[in-house]
This record gives sequence, structure tokens and C-alpha cells, in this order.
Amino acid sequence: MPSLKIAVQMDPLEQVNPKGDSTFALMLEAQARGHTLYEYHVNSLRYETHPESKGFALLCQARQVQVFREGAQHEGAQHAQFSPYETLDLGQTDVVLMRQDPPFDMGYISATYMLERIHGIGEGKTLIVNNPRAVRDAPEKLVAMNFPALMPPTLVTWSSEAIKAFRAEHGDIILKPLYGNGGVGIFRLSAQDENLSSLLEFYFSTSREPLMVQRFVPAVKAGDKRIILVDGEVAGAINRMPQEGEIRSNMHVGGVAQPIGLTERDKEICTAIGPFLKREGLIFVGIDVIGEWLTEINVTSPTGIQELDRFNHTNTAALVWQAIESKFPS
Repeated sequence: MPSLKIAVQMDPLEQVNPKGDSTFALMLEAQARGHTLYEYHVNSLRYETHPESKGFALLCQARQVQVFREGAQHEGAQHAQFSPYETLDLGQTDVVLMRQDPPFDMGYISATYMLERIHGIGEGKTLIVNNPRAVRDAPEKLVAMNFPALMPPTLVTWSSEAIKAFRAEHGDIILKPLYGNGGVGIFRLSAQDENLSSLLEFYFSTSREPLMVQRFVPAVKAGDKRIILVDGEVAGAINRMPQEGEIRSNMHVGGVAQPIGLTERDKEICTAIGPFLKREGLIFVGIDVIGEWLTEINVTSPTGIQELDRFNHTNTAALVWQAIESKFPS
């Protein structure tokens, strides 16, 4: 495999945890495979048209970088050594990893539009992982609704009355900001909870977005399973246990990762969604399963591969790069 020129669109590399961050693991594996790495931040993107040549360029301010699992202090971070910033033409790279964290807002969407202009496979194209059009068309809570038989009863709406009727039907419910991430803003409301009206008034007075409402799944007390899929195939799973007194199991809010296997229902879910992910160019995906139910399909910046590899003695980043490298001629 020839060396690839790879640009990683991410949050500041200096601030990541090298022992837990999935983007760092992907970069470390790419470097081990002989590829050249650059990192840049999404707000340095600029799209320019060139009338004289009837062309365009997608540029950014990037730094070539070397990453280290362990080592001495390097410029800016213990786990990375940077070259000076330079103007990088992303259309002249082989691969762009779109790995900055949500929120999935207009800034995120704008980046997908720009990256889509250079995305493709073959001469003069750059492979964007994940496919920016598919990322834009697959907000993580909404895309799971492509598979209604796999989800708990779910409602997406701006209507307070519809939400109240949903709770009257199902009793215990979960409210989620539709484009939130990391477990922020998630509430459980029992049939007797008197705060629903006030909470809806507050939410809809501060946001123009709808809410997602789901029937509460009691099995969350036993954990929220994160299953990693690479090019539509299962790589493995971890269980994220909520802390005492919490319903949220996201590791951002203190959830603890545990080893776990796949049930027959998990395999059924993955078999159902895997072909869709592969067809859409969603190479690296993390899905969330609580009990028997699919709750989210995470395509923007899925996490969990370092925890998975520690439990299973695997190399999930290598699977991701094998899938990417297979798109390029030998």
C-alpha cells in the first residue's frame, strides 16, 4: 500500500486524552502504516473559486504531526510533535477524517457541504471519512428512525401537546435534544413528574429545534451498549454503565466502560443496518443499544475503540484503515 496523505479535521489535538481518544488511536495506526498525517481545525477551512481556471480549492491551515503513545514532552503536548502551520489544499490529500465533536449545528453542516465538493474515489478526488453527504443526511438520533422496528416507541416534535400525549400513553419517558451529544440535556420524566410543562416551556423558549421523546427503557440500569461497526461489519462492543443515581451512561458524564458480548438481538440489529452503512460510505460508526432497542446511530465522531481494544485485545483502528485503504488501487 503506498503512503497516503491524510488530513484530520478535529478538535485541538493537544487537549485529547491519548489513552482514551478514538481519533488519536486512528492517527497512531495510520502513522504505523506509513501514512503522513496533518491535523487542522474546522474553523480554518476556506473554499475559494478561481474563475480564470474555472476551478476551486478547499484550503485550511494545517500542521503536519507525529503522534506518540508515550514519550518525552514534545512541542505543545506529550503525545504529539507538530510542524509549523501551512496552507494545505485538501483536494491534494488522499483522505480527510472528519472527526471534530458535535454539536451537529449549521457550522457542522457547512463543513460537510465544503468537504462534499472534493469527496470521491479516484484521481483528483479525496476520500472523506465518513462520507460528508451521508453524515449530513444522518443526524444521529434521526437516522436510527430509518429502522422503526428496532427502536423503542419514539416521537420527534415541536408540539408540547404531542409530548404530553406520548407520556400519557407510555408513562415513563426520556427527553433528548435532537442534535445534542454526550448525554447533555437528557431528562427522564415519570408519569407522575410535575416538571414536564415547565421543562418544555423552557426548552422551546430557548431553542428552535424539536425534541426527541422515547419510552424509557429500564434496561439502561444494566448499561448502554456501544457497538462499533466498520464498513458495515461488527468490530465489537463495550457496555457503558451509568454511575449511581444517573440514567445517562455516556463516558462524557462519568459512564464506566465494561467488556460485553453481543446478544442475538444485537446481531439482528447490526445485520439490519450494516448494508445501509456500507452503501452510504459510513465507514466508522458506533451504535447505541439499550436492552433490546437501538437508540442512536453515531456517524459524526464515534468513540469507544480504545476501550474495546483493551477488553478484547483487538486493533479496531487497523480495521478502519484496512477499509479505507481498500478504496485505493494497489
